[in-house]
Amino acid sequence: MLSNHKLQVTLGEIKDISRIDLSLYNDKGKLLASTYDMQEDMEDSIRMFADSMAESQMLSGCHFFKIMIENELEYILLVQSSSEEAYMIGRLTVCQIRNIVSAYREQFDRNSFMQNVVLGNMLVVDMYNKAKKLHIETSPRVVFVIEVSGEKDGIVIETVRNLFASSTKDFVTEVDEKSVVLVKDVRDILTEAELDGLAKTIVDNLQMEAMVKIRVGYGSRVELLQDITRSYQEAKMALEVGSIFYMENNTISYSNLGIGRLIYQLPLGLCEMFLKEVFGDEIPDIFDEETTITIHKFFENNLNISETARQLYIHRNTLVYRLERIEKILGLDIRTFEDAMLFKIALMVMSHMDYQKKPIEEPAE
Repeated sequence: MLSNHKLQVTLGEIKDISRIDLSLYNDKGKLLASTYDMQEDMEDSIRMFADSMAESQMLSGCHFFKIMIENELEYILLVQSSSEEAYMIGRLTVCQIRNIVSAYREQFDRNSFMQNVVLGNMLVVDMYNKAKKLHIETSPRVVFVIEVSGEKDGIVIETVRNLFASSTKDFVTEVDEKSVVLVKDVRDILTEAELDGLAKTIVDNLQMEAMVKIRVGYGSRVELLQDITRSYQEAKMALEVGSIFYMENNTISYSNLGIGRLIYQLPLGLCEMFLKEVFGDEIPDIFDEETTITIHKFFENNLNISETARQLYIHRNTLVYRLERIEKILGLDIRTFEDAMLFKIALMVMSHMDYQKKPIEEPAE
């Protein structure tokens, strides 16, 4: 159903042009929108007119009009004047509202169709037949899943829709209580950097407009309608894997998950076996804040001792001492590529195990 706000805006624009007041009711006589304060109850007159065979009528000095949508009575319009000019304005208003409702329903049908495509609820033959009827063409698309931290409200999806309102090729829909799905036409977006820039734009706008914490994951570029569901599943995996291994990132691409995507699919038994091979029977307890920061910064700078020391504001020899202490405890010299890679993988496996062992949150009653 078209929102009362949209109807109110439409009547207001027509009033500004015509200088004639209008009001709109549903078929039961309930007022939906008006350009003036109603002084009398019109419910009986509305119902009487609704039950009549007339498409338009003069009652109580007003023009009454029926607005039919697909042969069903949807609205009744009142024009607060009995002049010929008012009758013409009424007819034009009927056409305008009918066109707005039809466009809204078509867009709703298009979004409903794309929601079913995203969820993989359609046969391929039905998918293309329906797409043809809805004038949805085949083009390269990427699915973005916009995850909201906490409770999602209507302003989130409205903000996303407003960001992409100028394009009829993009689709914004909801498939669960925690996220919004954007199916983006990317024929004009050619690089991974542009996709990441778009994801960051979504995050920035939502955090500013909706005042909520946002993470955005996106899948691979797909060409066919039936592959959209794969891009959606990839976007969801990007968010989940990102929450384990790349917590500092609020945008994450499936194509950039790297080794995290492989570790995410390992069973816990295999992970425990791997850690035992690396560390022995017990994982050393060296992960205080200072050591953790040192290790992460060292990896960020590609094992460069001088640059890491500079960014940590410590002497080079102090950093070397810390790394030698880590080597003594772990038996791994992370200054060498092979040991550094082994230790990095071990850290990611530990993060994966911690995530998998987290208790599942019970839904609030």
